[in-house]
Amino acid sequence: MVVVGSGLAGWSAVREFRKLDSITPVLMITADAGDFYAKPTLSNALVQGKAAAQLVTTHAEKMVATLGVTLLQHTHVTGIDVQTQEVHTQSKGSFGYRQLVLATGAKAIRLSFTGNAATEVLSVNSLDDYATFRAKLKPQARVLIIGAGLIGCEFANDLAASGYVVEVVDPGASPLASLLPLKASTQLRESLEALGVRWHFGTSASSIDRVNDDYVVAFASGQTAVVDVVLSAVGLRADMTLAQAAGLATERGIVVNAQLQTSTPYVYALGDNTQYASASAGVSRTMPYVMPIMAAARALAQTLTGTPTDVQFALMPVAIKTPALPLLVAPALPGIQGAWVNVQDGIWQYIDVHGQVRGFILSGAQTSRRAEQAKLVTA
Repeated sequence: MVVVGSGLAGWSAVREFRKLDSITPVLMITADAGDFYAKPTLSNALVQGKAAAQLVTTHAEKMVATLGVTLLQHTHVTGIDVQTQEVHTQSKGSFGYRQLVLATGAKAIRLSFTGNAATEVLSVNSLDDYATFRAKLKPQARVLIIGAGLIGCEFANDLAASGYVVEVVDPGASPLASLLPLKASTQLRESLEALGVRWHFGTSASSIDRVNDDYVVAFASGQTAVVDVVLSAVGLRADMTLAQAAGLATERGIVVNAQLQTSTPYVYALGDNTQYASASAGVSRTMPYVMPIMAAARALAQTLTGTPTDVQFALMPVAIKTPALPLLVAPALPGIQGAWVNVQDGIWQYIDVHGQVRGFILSGAQTSRRAEQAKLVTA
């Protein structure tokens, strides 16, 4: 078995596979060092004073020894031949596979800007990215975050709580506008404002210029921000480069069936690069969170070891790491008609047209009521 990618999806797939099969040779190919870490920790590590190396929970050498795999570090896969069942690499040659697992993750979306410093915008999607970002942060640095979504808000909280001067620009009307009802979004905005975060809503960054030691960022509204660091947090896009070149079906991610098989036999995918067919009845979507990866890895291991198993996703609330206002969000599945109802201070329920609870949001101290609210949700 060949696994491409050493993020949470890749290592989880191998770990679950090894619980069922300790004999089959496993080759993992990764473009980085292969150390195991939780990517969500990247957006709240500053306030803890952690360097990139401190975010590694298990070094690659130990993962290799524990799971009995062959690891090719710092190796780029250049192509997949699905006819001969081979994976080609840039520097290590080609390798045949009986089963291939694509766990290539997602890439940070890069927006286009004008200006002489347009290419100097940072994004944080790996340990190396985090190390670069942290090195740029001088004491009391001024940081502009582009994007007020989940990651943008988490970084805003982390930076502001760490003593940095933070501004956020977003074309929406409020933070996490696509995920939260207005009242919850307003509470988050006010909580982060109390930490010193300054918002620029209803506009977007258009140009970024280096002027002496500063970055001058011009907004579409005509306003400007003068900062030391510009961080883009506008989201991730599934990395489908290899899959598309190999002719696999792709849409918003690599399309898989309920057993995580791609459109080509013997090739499977899971993680942030994947568009799951079984996320809900009749709905195919990407699921860029930790809990879906764990569920997918367990099902995939069964399938790879001879017991075809459909992946089943239970209710998977997402904890948003904004200590200024802790949030737990269990969104309704796409396509369900309904509305958010503020049933109690700090508790919202998504009620569908039949009066059933299909999701919930908890804020502040109410996040402790996760289990209680989960029981009320109709699958």
